[in-house]
Amino acid sequence: MEPAAEGDAEMLGAPDPELAATMGFSGFGKKARTFDLEAMFEQTRRTAVERSRKVLEAREREKEDQTEKEFRIPCAESSASASSATGAGSTLTEREIVSSESEDSSNEELTGPSMQPQSSTKGPAEDTDDDDDEFIGPPLPPGFKDSDDDNDNDDTEEEDNNPVKKIPDSHEITLQHGTKTVSALGLDPSGARLITGGYDYDVKFWDFAGMDASLQAFRSLQPCECHQIKSLQYSSTGDVILVVSGNSQAKVLDRDGFPVMECIKGDQYIVDMTNTKGHTAMLNSGCWHPKIKEEFLTCSNDGTVRTWDVNNEKKHKSVFKPRSAQGKRVIPTTCTYSRDGKLIAAGCQDGSIQIWDRNMSVHTKFHCRQAHASGTDTSCLTFSYDGTVLASRGGDDTLKIWDIRQFKKPLNSADGLPSFFPMTDCCFSPDDKILVTGTSVKKGGGSGKLFFFYRETFQKLYEIEVTDASVVRCLWHPKLNQIMVGTGNGLAKVYYDPVKSQRGAKLCVVKTKRKERQAETLTQDYIITPHALPMFREPRQRSTRKQLEKDRLDPLKSHKPEPPVAGAGRGGRVGTHGVTLSSYIVKNIALDKTDDSNPREAILRHAKEAEENPYWVAPAYAKTQPKTVFAEVEPEDDETDKPEWKKRKI
Repeated sequence: MEPAAEGDAEMLGAPDPELAATMGFSGFGKKARTFDLEAMFEQTRRTAVERSRKVLEAREREKEDQTEKEFRIPCAESSASASSATGAGSTLTEREIVSSESEDSSNEELTGPSMQPQSSTKGPAEDTDDDDDEFIGPPLPPGFKDSDDDNDNDDTEEEDNNPVKKIPDSHEITLQHGTKTVSALGLDPSGARLITGGYDYDVKFWDFAGMDASLQAFRSLQPCECHQIKSLQYSSTGDVILVVSGNSQAKVLDRDGFPVMECIKGDQYIVDMTNTKGHTAMLNSGCWHPKIKEEFLTCSNDGTVRTWDVNNEKKHKSVFKPRSAQGKRVIPTTCTYSRDGKLIAAGCQDGSIQIWDRNMSVHTKFHCRQAHASGTDTSCLTFSYDGTVLASRGGDDTLKIWDIRQFKKPLNSADGLPSFFPMTDCCFSPDDKILVTGTSVKKGGGSGKLFFFYRETFQKLYEIEVTDASVVRCLWHPKLNQIMVGTGNGLAKVYYDPVKSQRGAKLCVVKTKRKERQAETLTQDYIITPHALPMFREPRQRSTRKQLEKDRLDPLKSHKPEPPVAGAGRGGRVGTHGVTLSSYIVKNIALDKTDDSNPREAILRHAKEAEENPYWVAPAYAKTQPKTVFAEVEPEDDETDKPEWKKRKI
């Protein structure tokens, strides 16, 4: 025990006079033990070194015994052959050899060719590292030296010399999105979830950790109703998703697909697009800011590129307006941020690529007027991970790479890459040495391919035949080291390597399909009600004569149906030729002109009720005529007593 620890042990039971004077009691009981961690670590290290040394000595003794046995066999043969000539001298020689071997075995390291038969018989499992003077820790497991550092270095050097070995394409899985083109792909930063969008207006969510070998999406929705999905992207934190579709309003969803915000639509009758609060025409593309998690970017056919804030859906943050060489409005077909988020780049329909400073929206910082053929849609712009190089995928069947500091001509270019879609992708590998893009094919015109180009020389390194349809989207995730591909026939393929790739598709392919429940396998559902059983069933009548007699007495069942009206119509029924509004009204109110009842009786039918419960007329005369006075009816033949004016006929 160290001196400090001994001093603490001596003071365990000693009372503290200051504590007793201050607080009224002598101490808190036993003091906690203190440990010197450095001394403990040193003691552990010494014990491990001693144990390792003993293990190594035991192994050395085994090697010496084995070597001695191997050398005794040829010595015994030679002594037997020379016994007649030398006699006891051969025995002396053998003893000298054995004694010299025992002297050599006392050394810790064995030298000379004696180790060769030992290694050949024992194999590489018992090779030891003689360069280490001091072995610390437990003994290494057998076979550990097979994967030594030299072999690892050789493998890494081989991979550096041959970048094709870095492409994870040994295995693949296919996710069935639908039957139409998969026009958008998105992976969250951790690589746990994949989202796909297509021309069928659907957005599907795939969870690699939650899927089994059946590879089914856990959610499908149509966030933009009947608009094709153009772009899908997770934010830098992975908690929200940007959805860009064929309408003029971008949407932001959370991880589970519920809406968070929707951009406002601008006023299409305002000429200056700066004065409108949002886009007025179809969107083309969009992406998130790489550093600021609330900001995203969209471009539209109204000729503007706008930045937005998730927390403010009523108005954009800033507006960038691409212009042609003549100063006219140009439609941007794709847009992106630089890796540090300080630059905004847009590819336009006139073939130009224009780059602005994010904080200065008036004039471009860099621009190239003839980057691609005029009149074609530049479908993708992407910056390399080091931020010095920009790759562009043009609608003129080319793939180009640019240094934005020398923006007049491309560093390298590749042509003969057909593109039929306005969102054909290109992307960099995680180590920034390979550039990937897909090609389009007509129906029945072959297979869509994924091409891999070396960034420095633009040499075509590799190609993958994906499917018998166009390759539209491609995405190489840096953490998973897996390649996602969206095709023109509704498939989303994931390429991976069991050794080089991490998680992702490797999680779901090892899970077996879940068994269907027995309730799901029933072909027909049987519903049994109590009254369907014989004991509850009503007895059936043996004869129908009595039932017919009952029905004949029922006025509703024995009512003769009215014959169809022929002619002009009568009895309030409209004839078949009545097509006017009045005839339609008469037909609906069922006017009956053949009512022969007494009209006086019909009116007086309500007299008693009106007298008992006056509601309409009587309350109006309650003050002026509290007692009802009826006019007296005079006989008609007594007209001689009438005044002259009453005798006149009106």
